[in-house]
Amino acid sequence: MREAIEQAKSAKQNGCYSIGAVIVKNGETIARGGNRVKTDLDPTAHAEIDAIRKATKTLQSRYLQDCILYTTHEPCPMCAAAAIWSKMAGIVYGSRMEDMENYRLRNGNSEWQWRTIGIKARDVINNGDPRLTLVEDFMREDCLKLFHH
Repeated sequence: MREAIEQAKSAKQNGCYSIGAVIVKNGETIARGGNRVKTDLDPTAHAEIDAIRKATKTLQSRYLQDCILYTTHEPCPMCAAAAIWSKMAGIVYGSRMEDMENYRLRNGNSEWQWRTIGIKARDVINNGDPRLTLVEDFMREDCLKLFHH
């Protein structure tokens, strides 16, 4: 998760939302990703998608079996579904969707809108096949600090 936090900080420095992700296989980081929505002008360029795209290239496979996605923020429905479609073993995330929503309500502005879709990662995973392992709130306090970074 510490690597994902560094990716989030880098994304923020590049003018994007401070969300980062890494993909680990057998204890080794095989891909890193940061949010690139603003820099790439691509609404699908979430940190998790960035990391998944890099991991599939590294492994030369559309499947990421035995891989774990670590992300600083609860994956949106698109990112959770992409983890399922790539047949990952699991997802570990830090801050919750509600944390971002609460931050947006308190601090939102025209530059940082933090749009959300109110479907929890757990709900996507519980309705997916294969069923991924999900670890929630991992290093949550450290990930919450990214909203203020």
